[in-house]
This record gives sequence, structure tokens and C-alpha cells, in this order.
Amino acid sequence: MSDLISVNTSTQNKYDLHFGNDLSKMLEEYIYKYTSGKAFVLVDAFVLEHHRQHFEAVLSKKFSDLHIFEIPRGEQAKNVSVYLEALDFVLKNGVERQTPLFAIGGGVTGDLSGFVAATALRGIPLVHIPTTLLAMVDSSIGGKTGINHSTGKNLIGSFYQPEAVFADVHYLRTLPKMEWVNGLSEVLKYGMIEAPEMLGEIQTLIDEDRFTDGDSWLPLIQKSAQIKVDVVAEDVLESGKRAILNFGHTFGHVLEKEGRYKEYSHGEAVYAGMIAAVHASNHLGAKIDLSNLLQFKSLYEFGLSTITKSPAELVEMMKTDKKVKDGHIRLVLLKKRGLAYVYEVADDTFVQKAWQHTLNIFK
Repeated sequence: MSDLISVNTSTQNKYDLHFGNDLSKMLEEYIYKYTSGKAFVLVDAFVLEHHRQHFEAVLSKKFSDLHIFEIPRGEQAKNVSVYLEALDFVLKNGVERQTPLFAIGGGVTGDLSGFVAATALRGIPLVHIPTTLLAMVDSSIGGKTGINHSTGKNLIGSFYQPEAVFADVHYLRTLPKMEWVNGLSEVLKYGMIEAPEMLGEIQTLIDEDRFTDGDSWLPLIQKSAQIKVDVVAEDVLESGKRAILNFGHTFGHVLEKEGRYKEYSHGEAVYAGMIAAVHASNHLGAKIDLSNLLQFKSLYEFGLSTITKSPAELVEMMKTDKKVKDGHIRLVLLKKRGLAYVYEVADDTFVQKAWQHTLNIFK
């Protein structure tokens, strides 16, 4: 499989996704396209602690004036306060229209940094260097940027495409296992909506004890990225098909909010959300064996016993989702594994049952 995937969008020029182990030389060659001697790095606190020398050695060869801003760890950092602090850092340190911003970290860092890049001077060059499995297969691709609001997840943001993405599995060597599992949910998602064979490939990695080996994951990372690229190229601004990438997310975002963005990781919430979505799909006539997802449950160390809201109350929370249309919840469901569709909910009784089923599974 190629170590490069090109992304074509109708809103910006083509850009490339690069995949491999230690992309330092490739990154070094790439950054010489920029005329500025200044660059900004918005980087996750964990990555800064463990990999500063790795990325700084490359970037400092081109940029003599390198400004580094540390993004706190965790979903709770994706808020207005941290966004304004990062934007203030960029503006006060002399950003210009051609000054690049490098987002180095996981999904939180990429989403927040992308929003900073999109809004500083109405847009500065953005380069993603994803350092987690989740960011490599999902959040660094497609141009979604933004932050959370007290009423819901990712409600403030914009579409803003990067100029390049460097998915370097070198960074995965320090990734805690819980973060591997966090990213696993997005890979499982691609398997459920597009490529069912991926679930068997994941199980093989687990069985062969290569679950957290970055090199072994490269084929699945690239396959996941290709699926997202194909969908995004067809629907850049999520007005149609791109919505299928939210499989499990409408349920999951409610759990993240209910857990105050710290009790459940994004991946944990999405995993539970996919189980709820399968239950809802089966109610509408699909015949999907839940064991396809439940075989991975032992990897997830969380429960939902602390959720005090009733299924009906959880459904009401779903109505704050940004994909709601005319007050109706829009769910991504499956006709079968590999075939997703969007369903507009009129009677939410079956959604409540899906919630109850999922809560029972994760007691």
C-alpha cells in the first residue's frame, strides 16, 4: 500500500497525507516550501514531554524563530479559554499570513490548533502531525476544526483543510494502551460502515500480540485514512454522505458531555455509541450480530453505571447535536455491516430502547 494519499477538496488545493515510521527527513524536505523563518507549534503536553527533541530538531533547521505553545491534555482542553489563550499567543508573537502552524498531538490538539489556524488573520498555513491512533485515522483528515461548548461537543468551529498531514508511527511508541483503545473505536467504525474485513484484521493484531505495535498498524491506519479521504472528497462540508462518518457519535457525544468531557474518552463513548446504533439499526430491520463489536469489549475499561439520566433524558440531550434537523435527531445507522445510512427520527421510542440496552451492557 502506498505511503502517501492525496486529498482533493472543492474548497482548497490538494494536499497529501504521508504515512511511515520516522518521517523526519520527509518533513524536513517539506518545510522548505515556506518562506517564513518563523513558525508556531501547538503541541500536546504529553508529546512535548516525550518527543520535543524529535520534532524540534527537524523544525529548527528551517525555522530559526520557533514558538511553542503547550496544549493541556484531555478533551476538557477543547474550550473557549484555551482557544483564546492559544490565539493570543500566536497573535502577540507576530504571526503573518504565511507563517505556518504545526499541530502536533492527538484529536484535541488537532481540532483546537486547526481552529486557531483557521481564525488567526482569517487563515494561516496548517500542518498536522498526528501522534495518536485516533488522530492518524480520523481527526487530522478532512478539515474539521473546533472546540466544545457547554451545550454540546464541537459546536464552535469551522472547516479548514491542512496543507499536509504527516502520520508518523514513531510517536505511537509512547502511546499509553488506553489511547490505543481510544483510537481503536474509530478504526472499528470504518469496519462497520465500509470495510467489515477490518474487524478480523484488528483481531489478528490482538491475537498475535501486536496490538500496540505502530509498524504492524500501518496497513490499517492507511486503509482507515483512505476510507475517510474518499468520503470527504465526495462531501467536504458534510452536507450529505460525510455524515456516515458519525456512526456511533451522536450517542457517544451525549456520554462525553454527561461525563463532563473527562469521565469517558472519545473512543470509549463512541464504542458504546456504536453498540447503541447497532441496536437501533436492528430495530429498523437490520440483522447485525452485536458480537462483531462486543468481541473487543474486554479492551475497554469503563462502565456506565454512574449515568443517572433516564434513556428519555439522554434522548433529549441528543437533540442539542449539531446534526439535528428541524428538531429531529439524525442517526447514522446500518442496513448491514458495510452499508451505512442516515435516518431522521420521528418517534424516538426505539432510540430510548437502544440507550437502555447499551446501559445494561456497560453496567
